[in-house]
Amino acid sequence: MTRIAVLGSTNMDLVAYVKTAPRRGETVTGHDFRTIPGGKGANQAVAAARAGADVALIGAVGTDEFGVRLRAALDGSGVDTDLVRTTEGPSGTAHIVVDADGGNAIVVIPGANASVTHLGPGDEALIAGAESLLLQLELPMDTVVEGAKAARRHGVRTVLTPSPVQPLPPELLAATDLLVANEHEAAALTGIDDPKAASRALLELVPEVVVTLGARGSLYAARGQDPVAVPAPEVTAVDTTGAGDTFVGALAVALGEGRAMPQALAWASDAAALSVQRPGAVAAMPYRKEIDAAAAEGTAR
Repeated sequence: MTRIAVLGSTNMDLVAYVKTAPRRGETVTGHDFRTIPGGKGANQAVAAARAGADVALIGAVGTDEFGVRLRAALDGSGVDTDLVRTTEGPSGTAHIVVDADGGNAIVVIPGANASVTHLGPGDEALIAGAESLLLQLELPMDTVVEGAKAARRHGVRTVLTPSPVQPLPPELLAATDLLVANEHEAAALTGIDDPKAASRALLELVPEVVVTLGARGSLYAARGQDPVAVPAPEVTAVDTTGAGDTFVGALAVALGEGRAMPQALAWASDAAALSVQRPGAVAAMPYRKEIDAAAAEGTAR
């Protein structure tokens, strides 16, 4: 079983479902509201665990009721939470509006995530024992850089999701093996709207890049290789929250199991396609048998 470490955030997602998202200064009436465990770190950890990996998360929750629920959700999905700290104060929250097309807008309040300002006792040893380290940008940047450098020292593959998108320090890029960005993040990082051209620009910074294109699939680029486009299954999206994290978690599992990149991307796309057909982030993430079944049928319906 492949071993994956995740250094990242935990948030409680406060999700409002509406027909049309409000514009600035506008009030709309929603039709449903849910509190759902999430956060990019927790999302990727759960996605990888449900996809069949042995997963441990490094992060923090608060002393509020959300913290209790977040830890329980991680434990219930088989994620090792021994190195998830409990810090005084509120847990992180994400305030999400989901429209009738499954699109979303998100405001993240860091809460306990902001307390993870450095690696703690046991964190580097956990990273050293993994095959891959998954990183995102909802923790303080210095901590993300510290984790990436630790992975590099021990020969562990680093997979970086540059979200929420922001300038990436050279020392983080130097310790990144695979960058997985959606097309909007790729454009923000490079100033280039075309995903193929943006991926080429990103290859000047890191050796491998995946640009996810939503319903259009994904694009893989690596130095010295021709780019590879992988289509996504055609499905009707209910909620796209967490789909990118589902994709990354499943991709890390597939690569850890030795699959070639095109096959790994297709399997990850099946996982993400399953997730968007259900509401929520963690709650929507598929299990291994579901992904395998979708892959065997060539569809995530």
